[in-house]
Amino acid sequence: MNSSEDPQVQHRDADGEDVTPLSLYPETSAEDEMPLPGDAKTIFLAGLFLLGLLAAVHAAAEIVWPFVLAFALALLLQPMQRLLERAHLPRALSSVLLVLAVLAVVIGLVTAISGPAVAWAAKLPDAVPRLIERLRVLAGPLAAVQTFWHKVADFAGWSGSSDSSMGTGLLALLFTGSRSLASGFLTTLLFLFFQLLAGEIFIQRLVEIMPKFGDKRRVVEIAQQIETDISAYLLTITGMNAAVGLATAAVMWLTGIGDPVLWGTVAFMLNFVPIIGPLVGVLIFVMAGALVSDSLWFALVPAGLYLLIHLIEGEALTPMLLAKRFTLNPVMVILSLVFWFWMWSVPGAILSVPMLAVTKIVCDRVRPLAAYGHFLEG
Repeated sequence: MNSSEDPQVQHRDADGEDVTPLSLYPETSAEDEMPLPGDAKTIFLAGLFLLGLLAAVHAAAEIVWPFVLAFALALLLQPMQRLLERAHLPRALSSVLLVLAVLAVVIGLVTAISGPAVAWAAKLPDAVPRLIERLRVLAGPLAAVQTFWHKVADFAGWSGSSDSSMGTGLLALLFTGSRSLASGFLTTLLFLFFQLLAGEIFIQRLVEIMPKFGDKRRVVEIAQQIETDISAYLLTITGMNAAVGLATAAVMWLTGIGDPVLWGTVAFMLNFVPIIGPLVGVLIFVMAGALVSDSLWFALVPAGLYLLIHLIEGEALTPMLLAKRFTLNPVMVILSLVFWFWMWSVPGAILSVPMLAVTKIVCDRVRPLAAYGHFLEG
Protein backbone atom coordinates (compact mmCIF):
# COMPACT_ATOMS: atom_id res chain seq x y z
CA MET A 1 0.00 0.00 0.00
CA ASN A 2 1.22 3.47 -0.83
CA SER A 3 2.07 5.51 2.27
CA SER A 4 -0.13 8.33 1.00
CA GLU A 5 -3.12 5.99 1.22
CA ASP A 6 -2.42 4.91 4.81
CA PRO A 7 -4.25 7.11 7.35
CA GLN A 8 -1.77 6.02 10.02
CA VAL A 9 1.16 7.63 8.16
CA GLN A 10 1.68 11.26 9.17
CA HIS A 11 2.75 13.83 6.59
CA ARG A 12 5.25 16.38 7.82
CA ASP A 13 6.70 19.48 6.22
CA ALA A 14 10.34 20.58 6.20
CA ASP A 15 10.04 21.88 9.77
CA GLY A 16 8.66 18.59 11.04
CA GLU A 17 5.12 19.90 11.54
CA ASP A 18 2.20 17.52 10.99
CA VAL A 19 0.38 18.48 7.78
CA THR A 20 -1.71 15.33 7.38
CA PRO A 21 -4.79 16.30 5.36
CA LEU A 22 -8.14 15.66 6.99
CA SER A 23 -9.13 13.50 4.03
CA LEU A 24 -6.68 10.84 5.16
CA TYR A 25 -8.40 10.28 8.51
CA PRO A 26 -10.90 7.40 8.47
CA GLU A 27 -14.45 8.54 8.00
CA THR A 28 -17.05 7.51 10.53
CA SER A 29 -20.36 5.97 9.64
CA ALA A 30 -23.67 7.23 10.97
CA GLU A 31 -23.64 4.50 13.61
CA ASP A 32 -20.18 5.58 14.85
CA GLU A 33 -21.02 9.26 15.08
CA MET A 34 -21.17 10.65 18.60
CA PRO A 35 -24.09 12.98 19.21
CA LEU A 36 -23.25 16.29 20.81
CA PRO A 37 -25.82 18.52 22.52
CA GLY A 38 -26.71 21.38 20.21
CA ASP A 39 -29.34 23.10 22.31
CA ALA A 40 -27.84 25.92 24.39
CA LYS A 41 -30.60 25.54 26.97
CA THR A 42 -29.73 21.86 27.45
CA ILE A 43 -26.03 22.67 27.92
CA PHE A 44 -26.84 25.46 30.36
CA LEU A 45 -29.19 23.31 32.45
CA ALA A 46 -26.71 20.41 32.44
CA GLY A 47 -23.97 22.76 33.65
CA LEU A 48 -26.17 24.09 36.45
CA PHE A 49 -27.11 20.55 37.46
CA LEU A 50 -23.45 19.49 37.53
CA LEU A 51 -22.44 22.50 39.62
CA GLY A 52 -25.30 21.87 42.05
CA LEU A 53 -24.40 18.19 42.30
CA LEU A 54 -20.75 18.95 43.02
CA ALA A 55 -21.73 21.54 45.64
CA ALA A 56 -23.99 18.98 47.33
CA VAL A 57 -21.25 16.34 47.20
CA HIS A 58 -18.79 18.76 48.77
CA ALA A 59 -21.23 19.83 51.49
CA ALA A 60 -22.12 16.21 52.32
CA ALA A 61 -18.55 14.93 52.03
CA GLU A 62 -18.65 13.14 55.40
CA ILE A 63 -21.46 10.94 54.08
CA VAL A 64 -20.69 10.72 50.36
CA TRP A 65 -17.02 9.68 50.37
CA PRO A 66 -17.58 6.82 52.87
CA PHE A 67 -20.37 5.55 50.59
CA VAL A 68 -18.13 5.75 47.49
CA LEU A 69 -15.27 4.07 49.36
CA ALA A 70 -17.65 1.34 50.53
CA PHE A 71 -18.76 0.86 46.92
CA ALA A 72 -15.13 0.43 45.83
CA LEU A 73 -14.45 -2.02 48.68
CA ALA A 74 -17.59 -3.96 47.79
CA LEU A 75 -16.33 -4.36 44.21
CA LEU A 76 -12.96 -5.46 45.57
CA LEU A 77 -14.58 -8.04 47.85
CA GLN A 78 -17.11 -9.38 45.33
CA PRO A 79 -14.92 -12.32 44.19
CA MET A 80 -14.37 -13.44 47.79
CA GLN A 81 -18.06 -13.11 48.58
CA ARG A 82 -18.92 -15.34 45.62
CA LEU A 83 -16.43 -17.94 46.85
CA LEU A 84 -18.08 -17.91 50.28
CA GLU A 85 -21.52 -18.25 48.69
CA ARG A 86 -20.30 -21.24 46.66
CA ALA A 87 -19.28 -22.76 49.99
CA HIS A 88 -23.02 -22.51 50.90
CA LEU A 89 -22.60 -19.67 53.39
CA PRO A 90 -25.63 -17.36 53.67
CA ARG A 91 -25.12 -13.94 52.11
CA ALA A 92 -25.65 -12.18 55.44
CA LEU A 93 -22.98 -14.33 57.11
CA SER A 94 -20.50 -13.84 54.27
CA SER A 95 -21.07 -10.06 54.42
CA VAL A 96 -20.41 -10.02 58.16
CA LEU A 97 -17.24 -12.09 57.76
CA LEU A 98 -15.86 -9.82 55.03
CA VAL A 99 -16.57 -6.64 57.00
CA LEU A 100 -14.94 -8.16 60.08
CA ALA A 101 -11.93 -9.14 57.94
CA VAL A 102 -11.54 -5.54 56.72
CA LEU A 103 -11.84 -4.27 60.29
CA ALA A 104 -9.28 -6.81 61.55
CA VAL A 105 -6.77 -5.85 58.84
CA VAL A 106 -7.09 -2.13 59.60
CA ILE A 107 -6.85 -2.63 63.37
CA GLY A 108 -3.86 -4.96 62.94
CA LEU A 109 -1.99 -2.48 60.76
CA VAL A 110 -2.75 0.46 63.06
CA THR A 111 -1.60 -1.55 66.08
CA ALA A 112 1.59 -2.65 64.32
CA ILE A 113 2.65 0.81 63.14
CA SER A 114 1.38 3.06 65.95
CA GLY A 115 4.39 2.48 68.22
CA PRO A 116 7.09 2.98 65.56
CA ALA A 117 5.15 5.95 64.13
CA VAL A 118 5.18 7.74 67.49
CA ALA A 119 8.90 7.04 67.87
CA TRP A 120 9.69 8.43 64.42
CA ALA A 121 7.46 11.42 65.07
CA ALA A 122 9.70 12.34 67.98
CA LYS A 123 12.80 12.05 65.76
CA LEU A 124 11.52 13.81 62.67
CA PRO A 125 12.02 17.43 63.85
CA ASP A 126 15.78 16.76 63.70
CA ALA A 127 15.65 15.54 60.09
CA VAL A 128 15.26 18.89 58.33
CA PRO A 129 18.11 20.68 60.19
CA ARG A 130 20.40 17.71 59.49
CA LEU A 131 19.46 17.74 55.82
CA ILE A 132 20.10 21.49 55.63
CA GLU A 133 23.46 20.99 57.29
CA ARG A 134 24.50 18.30 54.80
CA LEU A 135 23.02 19.98 51.75
CA ARG A 136 24.49 23.43 52.22
CA VAL A 137 24.13 24.12 48.52
CA LEU A 138 20.38 23.68 48.88
CA ALA A 139 20.14 25.36 52.28
CA GLY A 140 18.21 28.32 50.85
CA PRO A 141 15.49 26.29 49.07
CA LEU A 142 15.12 23.90 52.01
CA ALA A 143 14.78 26.80 54.44
CA ALA A 144 12.14 28.32 52.16
CA VAL A 145 10.23 25.02 52.19
CA GLN A 146 10.47 24.93 55.97
CA THR A 147 9.18 28.52 56.25
CA PHE A 148 6.34 27.75 53.84
CA TRP A 149 5.34 24.73 55.94
CA HIS A 150 5.27 26.89 59.10
CA LYS A 151 2.92 29.34 57.40
CA VAL A 152 0.63 26.53 56.19
CA ALA A 153 0.65 24.91 59.63
CA ASP A 154 -0.13 28.21 61.37
CA PHE A 155 -2.93 28.99 58.92
CA ALA A 156 -4.49 25.53 59.29
CA GLY A 157 -3.96 25.45 63.04
CA TRP A 158 -2.05 22.16 62.93
CA SER A 159 0.82 23.24 65.14
CA GLY A 160 2.84 26.10 66.56
CA SER A 161 5.52 28.11 64.84
CA SER A 162 8.59 26.39 66.29
CA ASP A 163 11.03 24.43 64.14
CA SER A 164 9.91 21.14 65.65
CA SER A 165 6.35 21.71 64.49
CA MET A 166 7.11 20.91 60.87
CA GLY A 167 7.98 17.29 61.35
CA THR A 168 5.46 16.73 64.13
CA GLY A 169 2.62 18.32 62.17
CA LEU A 170 3.50 16.51 58.96
CA LEU A 171 3.76 13.12 60.60
CA ALA A 172 0.57 13.77 62.55
CA LEU A 173 -1.24 14.28 59.25
CA LEU A 174 0.21 11.10 57.77
CA PHE A 175 0.03 8.62 60.65
CA THR A 176 -2.68 9.71 63.02
CA GLY A 177 -6.39 9.89 62.34
CA SER A 178 -8.71 12.62 63.46
CA ARG A 179 -12.10 11.97 64.97
CA SER A 180 -13.83 12.70 61.65
CA LEU A 181 -11.63 10.19 59.82
CA ALA A 182 -12.41 7.50 62.40
CA SER A 183 -16.09 8.31 62.11
CA GLY A 184 -15.83 8.11 58.32
CA PHE A 185 -14.21 4.69 58.56
CA LEU A 186 -17.02 3.38 60.76
CA THR A 187 -19.56 4.82 58.33
CA THR A 188 -17.71 3.11 55.49
CA LEU A 189 -17.96 -0.25 57.26
CA LEU A 190 -21.68 0.27 57.80
CA PHE A 191 -22.24 1.12 54.12
CA LEU A 192 -20.00 -1.77 53.08
CA PHE A 193 -22.05 -4.32 55.02
CA PHE A 194 -25.33 -3.27 53.44
CA GLN A 195 -23.83 -3.02 49.95
CA LEU A 196 -22.50 -6.56 50.26
CA LEU A 197 -25.79 -7.73 51.70
CA ALA A 198 -28.25 -6.06 49.34
CA GLY A 199 -26.28 -4.21 46.68
CA GLU A 200 -27.87 -6.13 43.80
CA ILE A 201 -31.33 -4.89 44.77
CA PHE A 202 -30.52 -1.45 43.30
CA ILE A 203 -29.69 -2.98 39.91
CA GLN A 204 -32.83 -5.13 39.98
CA ARG A 205 -35.07 -2.16 40.77
CA LEU A 206 -33.37 0.01 38.15
CA VAL A 207 -33.90 -2.70 35.51
CA GLU A 208 -37.55 -3.02 36.52
CA ILE A 209 -38.30 0.69 36.08
CA MET A 210 -36.67 0.96 32.64
CA PRO A 211 -39.46 1.28 30.05
CA LYS A 212 -37.83 -0.57 27.12
CA PHE A 213 -36.04 -3.88 26.84
CA GLY A 214 -33.03 -2.20 25.26
CA ASP A 215 -32.74 0.13 28.24
CA LYS A 216 -32.97 -2.81 30.64
CA ARG A 217 -30.19 -4.62 28.78
CA ARG A 218 -28.03 -1.48 28.76
CA VAL A 219 -28.39 -1.11 32.55
CA VAL A 220 -27.33 -4.74 33.06
CA GLU A 221 -24.37 -4.31 30.68
CA ILE A 222 -23.19 -1.16 32.46
CA ALA A 223 -23.48 -2.82 35.88
CA GLN A 224 -21.58 -5.90 34.71
CA GLN A 225 -18.90 -3.83 33.00
CA ILE A 226 -18.39 -1.65 36.08
CA GLU A 227 -18.15 -4.69 38.33
CA THR A 228 -15.74 -6.53 36.01
CA ASP A 229 -13.43 -3.65 35.09
CA ILE A 230 -13.34 -1.80 38.41
CA SER A 231 -12.99 -5.02 40.38
CA ALA A 232 -10.07 -6.07 38.15
CA TYR A 233 -8.53 -2.61 38.50
CA LEU A 234 -8.83 -2.58 42.29
CA LEU A 235 -7.51 -6.13 42.64
CA THR A 236 -4.54 -5.34 40.38
CA ILE A 237 -3.74 -2.04 42.11
CA THR A 238 -4.07 -3.54 45.59
CA GLY A 239 -1.85 -6.48 44.67
CA MET A 240 0.81 -4.25 43.11
CA ASN A 241 0.70 -1.84 46.05
CA ALA A 242 1.15 -4.77 48.42
CA ALA A 243 4.19 -5.83 46.37
CA VAL A 244 5.55 -2.28 46.59
CA GLY A 245 5.00 -2.34 50.35
CA LEU A 246 6.83 -5.65 50.75
CA ALA A 247 9.73 -4.50 48.56
CA THR A 248 9.98 -1.20 50.46
CA ALA A 249 9.92 -3.03 53.80
CA ALA A 250 12.79 -5.22 52.60
CA VAL A 251 14.75 -2.16 51.44
CA MET A 252 14.27 -0.38 54.77
CA TRP A 253 15.45 -3.47 56.63
CA LEU A 254 18.49 -4.04 54.38
CA THR A 255 19.59 -0.39 54.54
CA GLY A 256 19.37 -0.30 58.32
CA ILE A 257 16.46 2.14 58.60
CA GLY A 258 14.49 -0.34 60.70
CA ASP A 259 10.75 -0.72 61.35
CA PRO A 260 10.04 -2.47 58.02
CA VAL A 261 6.35 -3.00 58.87
CA LEU A 262 5.87 0.75 59.33
CA TRP A 263 7.61 1.75 56.10
CA GLY A 264 6.01 -1.07 54.10
CA THR A 265 2.58 0.08 55.27
CA VAL A 266 3.42 3.70 54.44
CA ALA A 267 4.51 2.73 50.92
CA PHE A 268 1.41 0.55 50.46
CA MET A 269 -0.98 3.35 51.45
CA LEU A 270 0.80 6.15 49.58
CA ASN A 271 0.80 4.15 46.35
CA PHE A 272 -3.00 4.37 46.20
CA VAL A 273 -2.64 8.12 45.58
CA PRO A 274 -1.27 8.64 42.04
CA ILE A 275 1.75 10.92 41.64
CA ILE A 276 1.33 12.80 44.94
CA GLY A 277 1.68 9.68 47.08
CA PRO A 278 5.06 8.54 45.69
CA LEU A 279 6.42 12.10 45.86
CA VAL A 280 5.47 12.32 49.54
CA GLY A 281 7.03 8.87 50.01
CA VAL A 282 10.35 10.02 48.56
CA LEU A 283 10.37 13.02 50.93
CA ILE A 284 9.59 10.80 53.94
CA PHE A 285 12.33 8.30 53.11
CA VAL A 286 14.87 11.07 52.54
CA MET A 287 14.14 12.36 56.04
CA ALA A 288 14.26 8.86 57.51
CA GLY A 289 17.61 8.22 55.86
CA ALA A 290 18.97 11.52 57.17
CA LEU A 291 18.06 10.53 60.72
CA VAL A 292 19.92 7.21 60.77
CA SER A 293 22.92 7.94 58.56
CA ASP A 294 25.92 10.23 58.93
CA SER A 295 26.70 10.00 55.24
CA LEU A 296 24.78 12.18 52.79
CA TRP A 297 24.83 9.63 49.96
CA PHE A 298 23.78 6.76 52.19
CA ALA A 299 20.93 8.91 53.51
CA LEU A 300 19.61 9.17 49.95
CA VAL A 301 19.84 5.41 49.27
CA PRO A 302 16.46 4.43 50.86
CA ALA A 303 14.59 7.14 48.95
CA GLY A 304 16.40 6.24 45.72
CA LEU A 305 15.57 2.55 46.06
CA TYR A 306 11.95 3.38 46.90
CA LEU A 307 11.75 5.58 43.80
CA LEU A 308 13.22 2.75 41.70
CA ILE A 309 10.62 0.31 43.06
CA HIS A 310 7.84 2.77 42.25
CA LEU A 311 9.14 3.36 38.71
CA ILE A 312 9.29 -0.38 38.00
CA GLU A 313 5.76 -0.85 39.33
CA GLY A 314 4.16 2.33 38.01
CA GLU A 315 5.84 2.55 34.60
CA ALA A 316 6.15 -1.12 33.62
CA LEU A 317 4.20 -3.72 35.60
CA THR A 318 0.89 -2.00 36.39
CA PRO A 319 0.42 -0.42 32.91
CA MET A 320 1.16 -3.79 31.32
CA LEU A 321 -1.50 -5.50 33.46
CA LEU A 322 -4.16 -2.81 32.98
CA ALA A 323 -3.52 -1.67 29.40
CA LYS A 324 -6.15 -3.97 27.87
CA ARG A 325 -8.82 -2.91 30.34
CA PHE A 326 -8.17 0.77 31.04
CA THR A 327 -7.03 3.50 28.68
CA LEU A 328 -7.77 6.73 30.52
CA ASN A 329 -6.64 10.14 29.33
CA PRO A 330 -3.62 10.96 31.55
CA VAL A 331 -4.49 14.66 31.62
CA MET A 332 -7.97 13.83 32.90
CA VAL A 333 -6.42 11.50 35.49
CA ILE A 334 -4.33 14.39 36.84
CA LEU A 335 -7.28 16.78 36.80
CA SER A 336 -9.45 14.22 38.57
CA LEU A 337 -6.75 13.62 41.18
CA VAL A 338 -6.29 17.32 41.95
CA PHE A 339 -10.01 18.06 41.93
CA TRP A 340 -11.09 15.22 44.21
CA PHE A 341 -8.16 15.82 46.54
CA TRP A 342 -9.42 19.38 46.86
CA MET A 343 -12.97 18.13 47.43
CA TRP A 344 -12.37 15.23 49.84
CA SER A 345 -8.68 15.37 50.76
CA VAL A 346 -6.92 11.96 50.91
CA PRO A 347 -10.08 9.82 50.35
CA GLY A 348 -10.78 11.83 47.21
CA ALA A 349 -7.26 11.28 45.89
CA ILE A 350 -7.59 7.52 46.47
CA LEU A 351 -11.01 7.33 44.82
CA SER A 352 -10.31 9.70 41.90
CA VAL A 353 -9.20 7.09 39.34
CA PRO A 354 -11.94 4.52 40.12
CA MET A 355 -14.58 7.25 39.86
CA LEU A 356 -13.11 8.44 36.55
CA ALA A 357 -13.15 4.86 35.23
CA VAL A 358 -16.79 4.39 36.27
CA THR A 359 -17.69 7.67 34.56
CA LYS A 360 -16.04 6.50 31.33
CA ILE A 361 -17.82 3.13 31.42
CA VAL A 362 -21.20 4.80 31.85
CA CYS A 363 -20.52 7.41 29.14
CA ASP A 364 -19.37 4.76 26.66
CA ARG A 365 -22.68 2.89 26.98
CA VAL A 366 -25.12 5.81 27.09
CA ARG A 367 -25.29 7.15 23.53
CA PRO A 368 -25.90 10.85 24.37
CA LEU A 369 -22.77 10.74 26.57
CA ALA A 370 -20.58 8.77 24.13
CA ALA A 371 -18.58 11.85 23.10
CA TYR A 372 -17.61 12.52 26.71
CA GLY A 373 -16.54 8.90 27.15
CA HIS A 374 -14.39 9.19 24.03
CA PHE A 375 -12.80 12.35 25.46
CA LEU A 376 -11.86 10.45 28.66
CA GLU A 377 -10.15 7.68 26.67
CA GLY A 378 -6.36 7.55 26.54
